[in-house]
Formats: sequence, C-alpha cells, structure tokens
Amino acid sequence: MASINGVFGICLLLFGGVQVSLSMTVSIPLKEYKVARGDDATLPCTFTLPATSSSAPIVSWTAISPDSDDSIIATYFSASQITISKKYKSRASLEFNIPKGIANLKLSAVTSLDTRSYECKVQDPSDEEGGQSAKTKLTVLVAPSTPICKVAGVAEYGQNINLTCFSEEGTPTPTYKWQNFDVNNVPRQNPPKTTDQNGILSLYNISKDTSGYFLCTSTNEIRSAKCNITLSVLPPSMNMASTFGIIGAIAAAVLILGIIIFCCCCRKKNKPEEYEMENPEVEEYTDKDPKVVSESHAERVKSEEEYQNADRRDPRDDRSERSYDRRSDYNSDKRDDNSDRRDRYEKDDRYDDRRDRRDRYDDRRDRYDDRRDRYDDRRDRYDSDQYSDRYDSRDRPPSIPPNKPRDPKI
Repeated sequence: MASINGVFGICLLLFGGVQVSLSMTVSIPLKEYKVARGDDATLPCTFTLPATSSSAPIVSWTAISPDSDDSIIATYFSASQITISKKYKSRASLEFNIPKGIANLKLSAVTSLDTRSYECKVQDPSDEEGGQSAKTKLTVLVAPSTPICKVAGVAEYGQNINLTCFSEEGTPTPTYKWQNFDVNNVPRQNPPKTTDQNGILSLYNISKDTSGYFLCTSTNEIRSAKCNITLSVLPPSMNMASTFGIIGAIAAAVLILGIIIFCCCCRKKNKPEEYEMENPEVEEYTDKDPKVVSESHAERVKSEEEYQNADRRDPRDDRSERSYDRRSDYNSDKRDDNSDRRDRYEKDDRYDDRRDRRDRYDDRRDRYDDRRDRYDDRRDRYDSDQYSDRYDSRDRPPSIPPNKPRDPKI
C-alpha cells in the first residue's frame, strides 16, 4: 500500500511539471525605474511561451494614465510588423528577441510627463484564454533648480528674522540644508534657538555677531544646487531705508510749506490796494463832493487876493503875472502829477476798478476845473473893476479941492 502511494505522488509531481511548462509567464524585474529628465529609459520585459505554442506571440506596451484612457505605445506582431503610436513615433522603440523571450521598451529624452505606470502584455494567438502581463512604474527625476534665498524680516538688533530657500523645480521634492559662516568665511555653529526646517532658517534676537555668510543647499536623488546670502545686522539708527524715508518725508513737508507760502504771497500781490486820496495841495484823490472842494479852493484863493490887496506896492501887472504863474504852475504840476499817476495805474490790467474810480474822479475834476475857470473869470472882472479907477486916477493930474487957499504970491 505504501508503494502505491509513493508511485501516485511521483505521478502527481510529473503531471504538475508538465502543467507548469505548458503555461505562459511574463515578468519585469523591478517595480519602479528612475531616470533623470532628458535621459533615455529602458523598461525590460521577459516572457516564456508554452511548449505547445506553434505561433509567434503578440507583445504590446501600454502607458497607464490615471486621469485619461490608456494609450498603446508599441505593438509587436512579427519581425517585419511593428507599430508605434503617433504620440511616441519619434522617441519610442522595441528591443526584442522572441526566441529568448525578450521585448524591451525604450524611450528617449524622457520628460516629467513620462512619469507613470507601464504594462507589458504577451498574447499567444493559439491560446483562446488570452495572455499574461506585468506592470512597472517609471519615475522621471528632475534635478532641483537653483534655489532662491531671501531674508524675511528686518535685519536690526534684537529682531527675529527668517532666511528662506526654495527650488521651483525638483522631482522628487528636494531637501534643504543651511550652513553658517562668519564675516571671515569661517564655518560656525548656528546661534542658540535657531531652527532649520523645510528650507526656512529662523534666527532669534539677532545681533552684530549674527552677521555673516549663509549657504543653502537643495538636494534630491539626482544632484544638488546652492544659493547664498550675506546678512548684515545693523542698529536701528543705521537703517538706511528708514533714514531715507524720514529725509524724504521732511523734504516733502518743506516743499508743501514752500508752495503754501508762495501761493499766499501771490494772493497778497494780486489783492487790490486802497486807492489813496490826497488833498488838492499834494494831488490826493478824494471822494468828496466837487462842490466842497471848490468852496475850499475858493477860500484859499480869496485869502491870497486879500494878501495881494494889502500889499499895494506891487504893480498890478506883476501881481497878475505872479497869480497867473502860480495858477499855471499849480495846474501844470497838478496835471503832470495826475498824468504820471494815471500812467502808473494804467500799466496794470488788474486795477480795472481803480480806473473806473479814476474816471469818476476825472469827471469830477473836469467839473471842478469848469467851476474854477468861471471863478477866475469873475475874479478877473472884479479885479479889473476894482483897480481900473485907482490906476486911472494915477495917470490924471490931481484935482484941486475947491476950498484950497490960493497962493499968496499970486
């Protein structure tokens, strides 16, 4: 009985071996392949055909996309019939050796868009049940771009600042590390309480000793990139930006004040002055009634005439000439002075209202001159009547009074 069981076991083993040799297998050595951007990538695929297979297998490579439909890259039907899709026409190819079970996919100049999963599928045309497949992932690595170093905060005594370092590109995500150097470019330890996380170096309660040279290194699986920054910690009074801001504010205030003063001065100049009036003797314009002015002038003329009458020793012609000369000088000086004043005020167009007042005064002056002329005519007639008999009596011989005694000699 034991011998029967042993034989039966051997038969099962042999039958199982035949079954294994009769099945198809497809395999890819690694689950993930990493290639730098711009390099060529080769995805290997090996397979075994069943011993009963009498025809060449069909091998296809497919790009699996989670966001869209899968797309077939290349398909092998025979050594003379290989199809490549239009999307990969210029940069995809198959490296195959069917008897040895090799069908590798080669992609040239890979980009970040090639980062995805790929499937290698082998089909036996004589097998109605279908074929076998294997999957792998391609990761296109991108070297970190040159990081950007910045200072966040005000570099003054006692302040807290952050030094930031960031690379815009990098697959996988790069890691960052800061190094600290003093002003003499000698490496040194970071100050107490300093933190360095995700490219952010935090410095607390900075001082003059914090000044120095800081170097940031961005690294991933492919390569690394660096950036640096020079930190100068200044006292608050030495902050040039604040100083320039204060100076600019003061300059703006002074400029505004100057504009205000200039406007006030211009407004004061444009303000019309009061039209000063003088008395008739000093050629002052007045708003008084011409009648009152004429009467005052008549009184002054009367006093002059009384003075002339009191001094009988001056000849009539001399007195008349002096009176006439005095009037002529007075009138000519007055007219000349008024003419100069009129010329002076007519030069400025802003004194239109003064010209109106002057025109009114000229009208009053004309009326005053007419009255004065009439008064002079009356005075002349009065003088001629008063002094004609007196001077005529001087020319005639004196008359003898009737009661004068006769000369005794006669």
